[in-house]
Amino acid sequence: MSEQDNLVTSEAGVEKVVKGARRVAVLGIKTEQHADQPAFYVPRYLAEAGVEVVPVPVYYADVTHILGKPVYRRLVDIPGDLDVVDVFRRPQDIDGHLDDLIAKKPKAVWFQSGIRNDAAAARLAKAGIQVVQDRCLMVDHRRYGAR
Repeated sequence: MSEQDNLVTSEAGVEKVVKGARRVAVLGIKTEQHADQPAFYVPRYLAEAGVEVVPVPVYYADVTHILGKPVYRRLVDIPGDLDVVDVFRRPQDIDGHLDDLIAKKPKAVWFQSGIRNDAAAARLAKAGIQVVQDRCLMVDHRRYGAR
């Protein structure tokens, strides 16, 4: 796949990423105390829909489990492969995670609704990782009936 092809913008491309999302790390996940925020309720939805969610909080240093799963502080520390890394970080904060993302090499990185960082997306695409920007994984998971 070419670098440009890794920048997923077509509905067919988004559907393919969603349907392949069996194991999803959530970078920037919030805790149960923030149940009303997308960075918690989107991964909770995914877990309830049968997706294996791997929590990667940025804050909450004392938290060891979210959604009943052990947390990891860096993507590279997660054992095994990842289909998607779902990113809940401000666009300007993504650059600080690029080396970790590229080292882990998930199949895809998903920037949630309202999150765009074209330079980061280009760097990930060049590294052979598909990128979806400014879309909600929960909404698209519901849309494409991924089970």
